[in-house]
Amino acid sequence: MAIEFLKGHGTQNDFVVLPDPDGRLDLTAGRVAALCDRQRGLGADGVLRVVRRDAVDAPAAAGSAGEWFMDYRNADGSIAEMCGNGTRVFARYLVETGLVSGREFVIGTRAGDRPVVVHPDLSVTVQMGPASITGASVAIVDGHDFSGVAVDVGNPHLVSIVDDDIDELDLTRAPRYDSDFFPDGVNLEFVNPLGEQRLKMRVYERGVGETRACGTGTVAAVAAALHLAGTDTGKSTVDVPGGRVEVTVERGASTLTGPAEFVARGELDPAWWEQAG
Repeated sequence: MAIEFLKGHGTQNDFVVLPDPDGRLDLTAGRVAALCDRQRGLGADGVLRVVRRDAVDAPAAAGSAGEWFMDYRNADGSIAEMCGNGTRVFARYLVETGLVSGREFVIGTRAGDRPVVVHPDLSVTVQMGPASITGASVAIVDGHDFSGVAVDVGNPHLVSIVDDDIDELDLTRAPRYDSDFFPDGVNLEFVNPLGEQRLKMRVYERGVGETRACGTGTVAAVAAALHLAGTDTGKSTVDVPGGRVEVTVERGASTLTGPAEFVARGELDPAWWEQAG
């Protein structure tokens, strides 16, 4: 049986999209890791499975108001709660394939429902839910401690606002963090303020490594910067290696706006799929 795929990205945070409306694919961790491998597979930071809410065995799906559920997997095959850049790509796919009517609708995720708006230029705004400050901790890069603000955006983040140029950080190896504070792992953001309502960010993503962008990470970065400035409401552009997004943070809510692009589509070889499992 032919297995359709698309390749897309949001500010160069790239994904393999697998249309699977009825949840028939046996999407094992091994197959996800093989798909995301940049030598033996298609190469991606994660997999977005497009599946109907009623075909997903997940508590969040059962309570979702949306017809479609974003079953997101990290590049190592692990399941993740949420992906902001992936949600934008997912939303554009639903619009372009006619799986939804209109340009405003709800996408189900393991972090809860995410209302989206697909704009005429095909950029997408995602209502990301609350960005909650949960404490403080430390990330360690090359033996150097970076104090950080812990933020929950449906998944865990540790945001370090630093004075030195983040472009000089070596993120080829995984930074260390307090595994007691983050027992399920954490996404690590390193941020330079660039002026009023402008930030620059790099990220080391849980289950992936350094990526060109992280949507939930940009929301966490803005929330952390506002918190350190003594407020919980504001907005900012965030420059990441893969482009620029716009983030607003309010009490109990946040939004992320940015591009969503598709670059390829095709069919996976059934024999390769079986071997990858």
